[in-house]
Amino acid sequence: MALAELRDVTIAYRGPALLDEVTCQIETGQRIGLLGRNGAGKTTLMRMLAGNVHPDHGDVVIAAGAKVAILAQDVPHHLQGPITQVVADSLAEHDPHLEEWNRLPRVEKLLSRMGLDGDLLVENLSSGMKRRVLLAQTLVAEPDLLLLDEPTNHLDIDAITWLEELLLGWPTTLLFVTHDRAFLRRLATRILEIDRGRIFDWSCDYDTFLVRKEQALAAEEKQNALFDKRLAQEEAWIRQGIKARRTRNEGRVRALKEMRNERAQRREKVGKSKLEIQSAQKSGALVAELEEVSFAYDERPIVSNFSTSVMRGDKIGIVGPNGAGKSTLLKLLLGKLEPQSGGVKLGTKVDVAYFDQLRNTLDGEQTVQENVGEGSDSVVINGNSRHVLGYLQDFLFTPDRARTQVKFLSGGEQNRILLAKLFSKPANVVVMDEPTNDLDSETLEMLEERLMEFDGTLLVVSHDRAFLNNVVTSVIAFEPDGVREYVGGYDDWIRQRKFDKQSPQESKPKAEKKAPVETKPAASTDKKKLSYKDQRELEMLPARIEQLESETEELTAAMSDPEYFKQPAEKIAEASERLKQLNDELSHAYARWEELEA
Repeated sequence: MALAELRDVTIAYRGPALLDEVTCQIETGQRIGLLGRNGAGKTTLMRMLAGNVHPDHGDVVIAAGAKVAILAQDVPHHLQGPITQVVADSLAEHDPHLEEWNRLPRVEKLLSRMGLDGDLLVENLSSGMKRRVLLAQTLVAEPDLLLLDEPTNHLDIDAITWLEELLLGWPTTLLFVTHDRAFLRRLATRILEIDRGRIFDWSCDYDTFLVRKEQALAAEEKQNALFDKRLAQEEAWIRQGIKARRTRNEGRVRALKEMRNERAQRREKVGKSKLEIQSAQKSGALVAELEEVSFAYDERPIVSNFSTSVMRGDKIGIVGPNGAGKSTLLKLLLGKLEPQSGGVKLGTKVDVAYFDQLRNTLDGEQTVQENVGEGSDSVVINGNSRHVLGYLQDFLFTPDRARTQVKFLSGGEQNRILLAKLFSKPANVVVMDEPTNDLDSETLEMLEERLMEFDGTLLVVSHDRAFLNNVVTSVIAFEPDGVREYVGGYDDWIRQRKFDKQSPQESKPKAEKKAPVETKPAASTDKKKLSYKDQRELEMLPARIEQLESETEELTAAMSDPEYFKQPAEKIAEASERLKQLNDELSHAYARWEELEA
């Protein structure tokens, strides 16, 4: 028998059914990624499996004796007290017959495995650590089926990596919803997709799903086109009047009625968001410059003697553990916070648009229309006035949905509202704090495309590894030995960072005590310690390589202009020689970097 089963389940709130007579089985030992557009019913399906929501029709059947636990998407504000007590209380709720003397060892063993200090007060923890406590609450019951709704929200990259390792080794069946494509690729052995009220079982990994999904959509589009063509022909026939034998005509008329019913019941595929970033007038070439800047909170250093320049067109990702000071660095870069030492120079004509991951700019009691319109029925997009309802349709909000109070919408829909507010105002600097949380894959891919096309400056705090790889051109990373800047995306940062990867307190579980290991003489392959001069050279090489690449790119772009070759021959020859020199210097710099790294 299956661990869990949906039998002809139907459930609806407002509008079309989220699930319409669906049947599905979950087998023991599977790790299932649950996909679907925002508002498609993913969270509702999980709540039904957990017993928190009941279907309008049909049955949700859980195997006899099987335990189900769910990790909710949002972090509750009511949790208080020591971590040990909070997790023990949760175990008491799941298993009230378990004696207290038997509960505490089980809780302590789990907290040790998860790297949680049981004496810490939950109310004093960061959002990322609270998520870990919530996960401990679900795991302590030792569920047979674990349901995770956006488990990576509010976690930093090291914590996400730790969670992947934990779940890969955890002996339980897993059903999870996530926007993190790297997390999905690592964990999912089966894909379930909710699409227009139906559940599609793809029974494959995520990358295979992407290929098969594209093929299925192409086939569906072709089939629908053929059906619509045949329906149009039959409609034309019926308007011409009945000319043939009566019995044959009646059969054709009945067939036409069935075709009309079938067409009326068809639910069209939801389109893609039409994201468009309004560009303000160009900012100055320099957006912001930090020179030897230091800042600390209560003697806890955030940045120390940090220097960087943000130029127009830069797309910079800011990464680091929760609580490291990423938001503080953003405030320093934007001139919202005075450094305690060092200098901050801001550029000219800077218009900033800010995306807030905590959604503090949204009023839950107001409708979507009221939040975006801000008291007006229209918004001005690229100089043209548009009705706010029409504008919201670009973000997949129907008029009915746009008149719904924000508090009734899913997390992904609320993030789409933030994007609508953000892009309704012109900007040449876009600042985004965790923009990918809760977004469906289609909207996320569209956002990536628009940000890559954006000719302004982007500063983004994100723990989404795929997003960073696809969008940013450089990374500012909070590392154990300070804040450093790297060229490229997430994978480039991982390749370049030189320190032994040790996660901060929030992101790394406590190491288990192990028996002493007999030390051996250092192998001949151990790295030779660099001299002070070589170490300084190694630290300066990334900036040198970036400078050479930038100059090469500018010179190449200039030489690709047909007007360029109308200059005197000696100038063209000089530029060609300079380009050759730059390429040689660049090759040497890369070779030297590899030599010193080795």
